[in-house]
Amino acid sequence: MMQEPRRTPLPSGFLTRPIAHRALHDRAAGRIENSPAAIRAAIAHGYAIEIDLQLSRDGVAMVFHDETLERLTDETGFVSERSATELGQIRLKDSSENIPTLTEVLKIVAGQVPLLIEIKDQSLVMGPTDGRLEAATAKALAAYTGEVALMSFNPACIYHLAKLAPNLPRGLTTAAYDEESWAPLPPEACEHFRAIPDYDATLSSFISHEAADLASPRVAELKASGADILCWTIRSAAEETKARAVAQNVTFEGYLSPLPA
Repeated sequence: MMQEPRRTPLPSGFLTRPIAHRALHDRAAGRIENSPAAIRAAIAHGYAIEIDLQLSRDGVAMVFHDETLERLTDETGFVSERSATELGQIRLKDSSENIPTLTEVLKIVAGQVPLLIEIKDQSLVMGPTDGRLEAATAKALAAYTGEVALMSFNPACIYHLAKLAPNLPRGLTTAAYDEESWAPLPPEACEHFRAIPDYDATLSSFISHEAADLASPRVAELKASGADILCWTIRSAAEETKARAVAQNVTFEGYLSPLPA
């Protein structure tokens, strides 16, 4: 019997261990974002890990940020046009590793550190989704026992996950939705999502908000109502100090965030 959707609290590990953005990547060292090497490095340092998911043509959750292959590989085209087997044979640029599946990453992490998973918007317009990536994610996580949480910019993804994985913590990735940066998303859509209207309806327990917009009154309102506040993406110790005046934890890259004593 399917469980009723409910608001599931964020585990404490997500509030105490800094979160390595796309894992602890360092291209010069051959650790590409979202790669197994970057994931192992984050584990070795004791950091929580943030990863991104895209969907293969045959319905497998792949750990990869972009919709297309060009930036991170020598291939071209959409991730969604390739099978999981094909994607798994594609070498990441400046690396000896290939694109991993979520299942492969879960075997590496194995509950050693918290894992924050961002479901990338498959509609590409922040609209309704078919639920295939959400279902693939829930299936891969069904037997996973480590600390894990799910989030997405697109509330439609979280609506699906509230039904598919009601026992897992869910949240919204949120932003100032600057109209120029988010083009071609229409201005009225930017205004809509800027207000974070879907927080309660999706039974979210946290947001991960754009660091430069942490002073937003809506963020303060959500925090006062009990939402946990994470943020993205911090790139220096000075930025981290400023962000922690509002956020309970940071998602960082490009430096080593201090771990709690």
